[in-house]
Amino acid sequence: QVQLVESGGGLVQAGGSLRLSCAAAGRTLSRYVMSWFRQAPGKEREFVATISRSDGSTYYADSVKGRFTISRDNAQNTVYLQMNSLKPEDTAVYYCAAKILGYSSSWRAYDYWGQGTQVTVSS
Repeated sequence: QVQLVESGGGLVQAGGSLRLSCAAAGRTLSRYVMSWFRQAPGKEREFVATISRSDGSTYYADSVKGRFTISRDNAQNTVYLQMNSLKPEDTAVYYCAAKILGYSSSWRAYDYWGQGTQVTVSS
């Protein structure tokens, strides 16, 4: 099993930036496809971004494309989400998630989850 711990959330004004981190323990991160999801109050958990295990291929939700960047440092066992040009509608709890095989934008396909970190964007 792998344990995931997110950090880096907080309160930021619209147009600002935050960098989220997801540190893994228990297993090497290189075994997993890693993704970020978010969940706003009263809404379903939604896909944000994903990164492949080895070649660095990335995919983004249309709502964050061009503003967010996912990256991974397998040596540090950490995945990052750089968020720029933040908007109030980006306000949510952000979760990192891991799965072994294949890309998926469905949260139901992921095996391991962090506890989440709150991101609040004020207008």
